[in-house]
Parts: sequence; structure tokens; C-alpha cells
Amino acid sequence: MTIHPWEQPPAGQAAVAVERIAQSLPRIASDRCILRGPYMEDFNVFADLVTSDRGRYVSGPLTREGAWDDFIQLTASWILRGCGLWTVEHQDDKRVLGFVLLGHETGDPEPELGFLFTEEAEGQGYAFEASEKARNNAWNALSFDTLVSYIDPENDRAIALAKRLGAEKVPGEMHDGCEVWRYARPEYEL
Repeated sequence: MTIHPWEQPPAGQAAVAVERIAQSLPRIASDRCILRGPYMEDFNVFADLVTSDRGRYVSGPLTREGAWDDFIQLTASWILRGCGLWTVEHQDDKRVLGFVLLGHETGDPEPELGFLFTEEAEGQGYAFEASEKARNNAWNALSFDTLVSYIDPENDRAIALAKRLGAEKVPGEMHDGCEVWRYARPEYEL
């Protein structure tokens, strides 16, 4: 694995600025996970996911350079749109389990709930816990009017997760080769 110069952690005042920005991002706890803003050291896990065969469901597999471009775009979304990529870490041992996205990427007609987890984290409910918290954040804190997941039709695990989160497939609607799975906005009585 080649570590490029742009992947080096910041030092000095840049490191202080990074910490201040990261601490200002929403941090959400579930029973076993923490959703937090991404740090530079999270990139290796992200890159491992999107450059491997697992990346085939997120427009990949990508090159490491492509992974970096995607990572910084999703991270910069926090500053420009008030939402973006969360790193999901285990509460006890702080290992990175995966990533959850609330975002509106280039070309997307609607904001998206996206999820990408390591193989080791699969099948243990972490993706559901973290994605449920992100979905609720979209409705409650961000007041989104709409939320979808764009899912490759062959990604059975993501489809099962979207269904478990309450999404329904929009019949006949596709976006960039992906099915559109819509989350119903909860209605609250006052």
C-alpha cells in the first residue's frame, strides 16, 4: 500500500484546526456504536473497502486515488451541506466498523442514506444501529423532506438493510444503474 503525501496526517496548527472542526460535527451514539466525523486515519479502512471487490456496489472498485477523491468529497460535504460521511466505530474498542452517509452527491436527485461496512462488522446489527441513527438525524435534526438509498440490484445485504430500516423500492425508478429505495418521512402529531 502506497501512502501518498496528501494522506499524511496534518501537523502543528493544521492538526489543531482539524480537531476543532471534527469536534463540531454531530456525534451520535447507538447501543454499541459511535457515529463521528471522519479522521485522516479512517481513510485506510475506507480505501480498503472501496478499492476491493466490496467497492463494486459503490461505483468501484476504485483506485486508491479515486478512493481519496470520494473520501474528501464526502467529508467536505459537512462544511458545505451540514451533513456527510460518518465513521462508525465500536464504543468499546474504538475499531472502525464502517461508514454511514447522509449526503447529496453530484448527480443525485435526492439526498441519500448510504452505508458501507467492513466484512468483520457484517451480520452483527452494527449497520442497522448506525444507519437508523443517521436516518433519524435526517428527519429530526436536519428536517429533510426526502431520503433515499441508491442500491445496486445485486447488493442483497444493502437491500435487506434498507427494508429493515423501513425503505420501500420505488417501482421502475433507477439512478445510475441503482434501484431507488425510499424512506417514508414519519408524521408526528402535535
